[in-house]
Amino acid sequence: MPTNGNKALKLQFGLINFENRYLTAETFGFKVNASAPSLKKKQIWTLEQDGKDGQVVYLRSHLGRYLASDKDGKVSCEAETQESDCKFLIVAQSDGRWALQSEPHLRFFGGSKDYLSCFAQTIGEAELWAMHLALHPQANLLSVARKRYAHLSSPEGEIAVDSNIPWGVDALLTLVYVDGKYCLKTSDSRFLSNDGKLSFENGRGTGYTLELKSGKLAFKDCEGKYLSPMGPTGTLRSGRCSKPGKDELFDLEESHPQVVFQAANNRFVSIRQGVSISANQEDETDMETFQMEIDRDSKKCKFRTNEGNYWTLVAHGGIQSTAREAGANTMFDIVWLGRRVALRANNGKYVCTKKNGQLAAVSDSVGTQPQYGRSMDSSFIPLFYSELHCFTGEDEQMVLKLINRPILILRGENGYVCHHKNSNTLDANRSVYDIFSLQFSDGAYHIKGAGGRFWYVSNNGLVCSDGDTPEAFCFEFLEHGKIGIRGKNGMYLRGDQGGTLKCDGGNADSSSLWEY
Repeated sequence: MPTNGNKALKLQFGLINFENRYLTAETFGFKVNASAPSLKKKQIWTLEQDGKDGQVVYLRSHLGRYLASDKDGKVSCEAETQESDCKFLIVAQSDGRWALQSEPHLRFFGGSKDYLSCFAQTIGEAELWAMHLALHPQANLLSVARKRYAHLSSPEGEIAVDSNIPWGVDALLTLVYVDGKYCLKTSDSRFLSNDGKLSFENGRGTGYTLELKSGKLAFKDCEGKYLSPMGPTGTLRSGRCSKPGKDELFDLEESHPQVVFQAANNRFVSIRQGVSISANQEDETDMETFQMEIDRDSKKCKFRTNEGNYWTLVAHGGIQSTAREAGANTMFDIVWLGRRVALRANNGKYVCTKKNGQLAAVSDSVGTQPQYGRSMDSSFIPLFYSELHCFTGEDEQMVLKLINRPILILRGENGYVCHHKNSNTLDANRSVYDIFSLQFSDGAYHIKGAGGRFWYVSNNGLVCSDGDTPEAFCFEFLEHGKIGIRGKNGMYLRGDQGGTLKCDGGNADSSSLWEY
């Protein structure tokens, strides 16, 4: 059976107390409090499980230190290793909130502001914490029991849990956080109701509280029942169980970008004809869709087919889909050329399209050099720039189209991108996110926000969101899980120190790389 090649996402979250304030790990003195009104870097905690006892958990702060409590209830967050006082048990409540109990001392953690302790013998309001997930909300959903992925199925609309691999746009699910509960949103912007039906309206039946069991997630509905796959196709809806068993448990996995390539001959690159990678198709199917897996260290890219194989360099420069495992010959550098891309194989040659459509890494250069270029393993090369110039007729240049992000959520180093409340600009430091729609346009993208208005770059470099006409932005997949976005001036979108989204970044650095 093909696999997705992904690991379950680490559970990162904020903990909200009874005063609607977040548990915070301060940088100075490793102190903790519950004073922050929103979820930012200092409010993010990572859950780690005990390898010997699956019920014991550790809470690691953004500083890499562990929350701990001594026998007198004094709370600290200074431990660098998983010591005995760092062990906690999660006691889930009927409303989805958690009580955190010290495993060695059997006391409960709670309080407000600077007055936190772990000395309560019983659970009261002050000892209850709501979980707000901090991971990027777009992911693939894997059923633990069925070992199958959820996807949007059938025109009438249901989420079926019957895919061996999460392929194409239908496998993308978005977790929407509303008033302490989560909704599951499909790629066509519908919400999953507890009866298994999909609706464009968000209501009582579409909200779920998240529970954790042995490191897996369960979704509890408004009636106290849990989502599970039902029937032969695994229709996702609430069952009769009031306690989560294996059938009700899920993993969230990162959603790699999946793309199609259109070569210089205007045909789509495909594996439909066999193992050789060729540009010879006129339509886009799963056979023309490839998953981009960017190596965290080298920043080079592997391309996986829907059959689970990788593109690989073979004798005489040929490119085939025969590799079952990743290796040096499955790695490619991507050179970003505005609306076009070029691929460089492990032999140092660029991939070109032969007259019969077959791809081969035999070219020494990329035809006529474009106005600017950047590969994933080199610094930005500033060249004369003309707005998003379109290059045609070059055998090494291809159009890359992202197909599994019809809706876009961007998170930078300081938070999510949202509409500014009182202007037409965008904030890049928010703890909640706005959802934008993405429209492909000849190698670039139009980004649409509230009211059907488009993003554009103003004369002073501000990114605005009230455009009547679409403006093109170029996406560059530069790191694992992160993109750079160029505006019409050739600069990268970045969040400045005040949190405003601007288009003035000369390099793709931490301020201009975005989880998507």
